[in-house]
This record gives sequence, structure tokens and C-alpha cells, in this order.
Amino acid sequence: MAAESLNPAATHHLPSFITAPGETDVLMVITGVLLLLGVFLFGIVFFKLHTLPERVAHKSQKIQFEIVAVLGLIALFTHMHIFWVIGLLLALIDFPDFGTMMGRIARSVEKMAGIKSTEPATEGPPEIASDAKRAHEAGGAHDRAVAAMKSESVSASQKEASHA
Repeated sequence: MAAESLNPAATHHLPSFITAPGETDVLMVITGVLLLLGVFLFGIVFFKLHTLPERVAHKSQKIQFEIVAVLGLIALFTHMHIFWVIGLLLALIDFPDFGTMMGRIARSVEKMAGIKSTEPATEGPPEIASDAKRAHEAGGAHDRAVAAMKSESVSASQKEASHA
């Protein structure tokens, strides 16, 4: 009966991937699983690549990390890759820490003006911050040393003026 239902032009030997009516198509199931797995893995790789600038900038300053994160979100939602490229370049550049430098300059100017700072210097590298804390805790020994150097420089400049 099966031989009678075949078309006379059809071959009598069918390949293994052709299933009989009513049976499960194994090749289609395997292809579907591989397709879903491939889409899932592609999504993981895409999001890992997309968050690369943020992971690089995570080690930098807070403001730089936030700017890179915002650029990454803009690139994700607008599909404009230039924002991702800018974020990656910004993440790879190490910007100098101007805040610590400006704070040290401000404290130095306060000392030169004779204004007593109420809080010790805590910004900057740990060794500088710990030195400043020790000087503050030592009862102003550092300030006395600075005052002594100032008086020496003033007396030296007065000597130069008297020689002229």
C-alpha cells in the first residue's frame, strides 16, 4: 500500500531527514534548538561588547564612569554607534585628577594668607593624606615649621634689601 501511494516518478529510497506523515521532524527540532541557542549566545556577546566601555571606565573617576555609562545608554537606544565609540575612547583616556591638585593649591593659599584651616587635608594619594592627618594631629608642628621657614625667607629678603 505504501508503494502504491508513491508517485511513480519519485525515488523509492528517501533520505533520512524526510519524515513520514504524523511523525516528529527531528531535523526541525534540532535546527530550532540551535537557532534559539545561537540567538541567546549572540545576545550575550552583544551586551558584553556593548558594556565594554563601562567596564573599562569602572576603574576611573566617578564622573568619567557616569559619562561613559550615559553614552552607552544613548548608543543602545538610538542605535547610533558613534556614541559607543566616543564612550570607549573616553573610557580609555586617563584624565588627571584636578580636584586633588586644586584642593592642595587652595590649602596652600590659605596657609600663605594666614587663614587657619579647620579640617586636615584628606584628598589625594593615601600617603599624602596620612601625612597631613599626622601633621594636624601633632598639634600644628607642620604649621610651626612652615612659619619658621617663612620667617627665615623674610629675614633673608630684608638682608638683601639692606645690602642694596
